Amino acid sequence: MILDSVTHLPPAARGQAVLAASHGGTYAAWYAARRGVAAVILHDAGIGRARAGVAGLDWLGARGVPAAAVGHDSARIGDGADMAARGSLSTVNAPARALGLEPGMGCAAALAILTKAGLPPAAVTEELGEARQELAPGVVGLDSNGLVGPLDIGRIIVTGSHGGLLGGRPETAVKAAVAGALYNDAGIGIDRAGVSRLPALAARGIPAATLSCFSAEIGDALSAWRDGIVSAVNAPAAARGARIGITTQEFVALLLEHP
Repeated sequence: MILDSVTHLPPAARGQAVLAASHGGTYAAWYAARRGVAAVILHDAGIGRARAGVAGLDWLGARGVPAAAVGHDSARIGDGADMAARGSLSTVNAPARALGLEPGMGCAAALAILTKAGLPPAAVTEELGEARQELAPGVVGLDSNGLVGPLDIGRIIVTGSHGGLLGGRPETAVKAAVAGALYNDAGIGIDRAGVSRLPALAARGIPAATLSCFSAEIGDALSAWRDGIVSAVNAPAAARGARIGITTQEFVALLLEHP
């Protein structure tokens, strides 16, 4: 099963080996495990601060779930088909290594091994902490861009998600008419996939930026809020004074000052 995001996992994913082009952070890993996947290949998102881009692999490994991550310089984040076609593994957890997966292996070959292994569904019932938090008036933190909904219209969203379009489709940039958006740059990576949401959001008039994966932990909106340093901005954001090198909170202050 090949998907552009773990948030697209259908009920049929239970017991399957899945390739999902989400980052390999703890939130994405938990999301996959709670839906009962047997094994998963994710994207290393530049690995980044505190190795957050692959932290989910260790989390899954501690629960006996084989998992691996594709290198950000080998395939586009957010694009499952591209990961299957040209991705190579950068990181492998212990259960996956026991099955024969190793860094440098092609993603398609690794997925074939996991599929043939006949693994049971992940038996994970635990919950993670709150994935949505109010950061300031008109500003909401979301660990995943998939949580954006009608309540976020007109608000600034600070997300833990990567800044890549899903499957290269502009309509996947964000689901609501938000007043501004911040994402993790996932190491920027091959084809600059980690910042590909920015022009799509600019076309909709939404000021947006990415944060360096080495400044903020991917998958963690609070880290984005507290630690993030802007690595790229789109034209609507630049018109409001945003620039590379400012903090997340400085970026948000500019948008609030120049709505």
